[in-house]
Amino acid sequence: MGEADGDRWLKVGFVTPALLLLLCVNIFPLLYSIWLSFTNADLIDSGSAGSVGVLNYSFLFFDPRYAEALRTTALFVVGAVSAQLVFGYGLALCLRDRFRGKAVLLTLLLVPMMMPPAVMGVYWKLILDGSYGVFNHLLSFLGLGQPQWTTDPDLKLLSLLIVDVWMWTPFMLLICLASLNAIPSYIYEAAAIDRASRWRVFCRITLPMSAPLVGLAVLLRATDALKQFDLVMAVTGPNDGATQTLSALLYQVMFRDGKVGMASAYSYVVLVVVIALASVFLRYLNRLQRQAGGR
Repeated sequence: MGEADGDRWLKVGFVTPALLLLLCVNIFPLLYSIWLSFTNADLIDSGSAGSVGVLNYSFLFFDPRYAEALRTTALFVVGAVSAQLVFGYGLALCLRDRFRGKAVLLTLLLVPMMMPPAVMGVYWKLILDGSYGVFNHLLSFLGLGQPQWTTDPDLKLLSLLIVDVWMWTPFMLLICLASLNAIPSYIYEAAAIDRASRWRVFCRITLPMSAPLVGLAVLLRATDALKQFDLVMAVTGPNDGATQTLSALLYQVMFRDGKVGMASAYSYVVLVVVIALASVFLRYLNRLQRQAGGR
C-alpha cells in the first residue's frame, strides 16, 4: 500500500507543474477575456473598464466591417481549401506509385509548408510587386501585362489565395498521399480481376476509402484558414478593406481602435462559429468513416 501511495504521489508531482502552467497560460487568459467581452475596457485607459452587458456582442450585428470581414474570410477559406484539395489530391495520385527520384521530388514539394508564413508573405509580396516583381516580369514577357497584385482591390484577395495555396498544398498532398497508401492493395487486385475501369476504381474504391482522412485534412486547413492573419499582415496589411479577414479585423479593433472589450466579444463570436462548423463537419466525417468501413 505504501509503495502504491508513493507512486501515486510521484505521478501527481510530475503532472502538477504542467497543470499549473496550463492554468496560468491558457485558462486564466481565457476567463479574463470572457470577462473583458462584457465590459467597455479600453487599451489606453484599462482602469476605467465597466460592465456593458451584451452590448459588445449586439454591436457586431450593426458593424459593416464585421459583415465584410466575414464575407472576405468565407471567400478566402472556400477558395484556398478547395484549390489545395484539388492540387494536393491530384499530386498525391501522381506520386502514390514508386518511381526513381520520388523521395527527392516529394521533399522539394514539402519545402513551402516548412517555411514561416510571415516570411513567405514578405517573399511573395516582392515576387508579386507590380513594378519589379518577378511574376509580373514573366507576365510582361508573355504579353499579359503587369497586374498590380498587392495594390489593386480586385486582385488583393487573389494574391493572398495564390500565396496560401502555394504554401499549404504540400500539407494536403501529404495527408492525401497517406490516405491513398493506406488502401489495401488486394482491393485493387480484386478490381483488376473484375476488369473494372480506372474511373470506376477511382469512384468506387479510391475516393470513398480515402475520403475520411482527406476530410480531416480539409477540416484542419479550414479552421487554420479561418484564423488567417500573418499572410494578411505581410502581403496587404491588416487595415486593408479588400483583404480584411476576421483575424485582421480583431487586430484593428484591438490595437488601432483600442477597444479591448469589443475585440474580445468579436473573438468569441468567431470561436463559436468555428466550433459549430467543425462539429457539423466532424459528424459528416464520422458518417463517411462508417460508410467506408462498411464497404
